[in-house]
Amino acid sequence: QVQLAESGGGSVQAGGSLRLSCIASRATRCKHEMLWYRQAPGKEREFVSQMRNDGPIRYSDSVKGRFTMSQDSVKNTVFLEMSNLTPEDTAVYYCKMWGMGVQDGYATADCDFNVWGQGTQVTVSS
Repeated sequence: QVQLAESGGGSVQAGGSLRLSCIASRATRCKHEMLWYRQAPGKEREFVSQMRNDGPIRYSDSVKGRFTMSQDSVKNTVFLEMSNLTPEDTAVYYCKMWGMGVQDGYATADCDFNVWGQGTQVTVSS
């Protein structure tokens, strides 16, 4: 089972920037998506961004134009570059790998999974 580990969180002032990293313990041949979510105190976990290994990147409206998701396939790492941060961005940020049940064009149960990281705290002060 792949494991994910986020890092890069911290405390910044409004208008500042942070770069989060999410490293996977190993590469996978499963067709998959990498996603970022966040959960603010007292709120439900919400979608932030999504990257499929063969498709475009999608962002929530609340972060579009300020956050950029990217990947380093060699290092099995995805990044979330966050700029122009506001106090409303304060949350624990989680990455997730969603296995889509397909490998090399064939359906396989081994590729049907959802793996979450442990989260990294981002705090933005005004």
